[in-house]
Amino acid sequence: MRVVIAGGGTAGHVVPGLSIARALVDGGLEAEDLIFVGSRRGIEVEAVPAAGFALEVLPGRGIERRLTAANIRNTVDIARAVLMAWRMLRRERPDVVVSLGGYAAVPAAVSAVALRIPLVIQEQNARVGMANRLVGRFARSSAVMTEGVGLPREVVTGNPVRSEILDRAAHRDREGARSQLGLPGDRRVILAFGGSLGSRRINHAVLDLVTRWRDRSDLAVHHVVGHRDWESLQPRIEEAGSGGIHYQAVEYEERMPEALAACDVAVCRAGGSTVAELAVIGVPAVLVPLPIAANDHQTYNARALASAGAAIVVPDSSLDGERLMADLEKMLGSDLTALERAARTVGRPDAAEQVARLVVDAAGGDHTRSPS
Repeated sequence: MRVVIAGGGTAGHVVPGLSIARALVDGGLEAEDLIFVGSRRGIEVEAVPAAGFALEVLPGRGIERRLTAANIRNTVDIARAVLMAWRMLRRERPDVVVSLGGYAAVPAAVSAVALRIPLVIQEQNARVGMANRLVGRFARSSAVMTEGVGLPREVVTGNPVRSEILDRAAHRDREGARSQLGLPGDRRVILAFGGSLGSRRINHAVLDLVTRWRDRSDLAVHHVVGHRDWESLQPRIEEAGSGGIHYQAVEYEERMPEALAACDVAVCRAGGSTVAELAVIGVPAVLVPLPIAANDHQTYNARALASAGAAIVVPDSSLDGERLMADLEKMLGSDLTALERAARTVGRPDAAEQVARLVVDAAGGDHTRSPS
């Protein structure tokens, strides 16, 4: 069996795709039977080859919903990418194509429909994105994180997460993780992050919070600032580290699985992969949905944890140090063990294997051992 996995641009698309690929390999496929199709601009350019899989890159970038010269150029690039994807699929003759969504998935997904190659959709968010909506009615099945995403033939599988996250979920060594990150073992730990670029709203709220909690000797804050604000916030970061609270800031955190294992509560956005990782490990959170996310999908993502009682959802416009302090004090004053259990009720550690089964079924049967 040969499989093409299409999509990329961000970790939210690439990480689930790699997890599905690994599940297919664990089920009996060879790595060379899998081909990723992505964008020349996305993180897949480095992440996919590093994981041992082939990658075809295509031109194009996302299209905004307004008429601009850049959009016209992008539309032309996408048309070129569709032709290139069509030729690639004709050459490789895959048994099934998996669409991860995003603009990088469109050329291969559309070409699969035109060539009548079975299509499986993997949607990471609680509201379907434009790319997967475009081809959804042609898919054999749609793997979704929760019910009611808005795709035909939905199968609730949850979001595939990294193997490193699964390892921390199975063996959560909180003390060891804190030691690796230089965090104290005798304090409550709050992890704040906003993606690789960071979130200005979260960053300012966290720094205000640390100022308000300056004299707390029972708390620690591990703050992943992100590239965008790192330099401009240096004076405030240096000042924040001068009190009794244990505050440490990093520009980027390469050890995010350890950071999630180490913390008691997280403060973050509500991307589909983020929510899935919080749930699998069992991390209660204050979730701040990105207000410009398409179809407000992060708010819907956040509801999965909030409805289980494991998250407080704060609108971006309402977040400041005072609000964050109140919500964290409420959460830290609760039974954190119960909140962690509640989060894990949402987690689906077998999501990648479930999606892999749908891929095998769409390809027409027993091409591999059933992933377990």
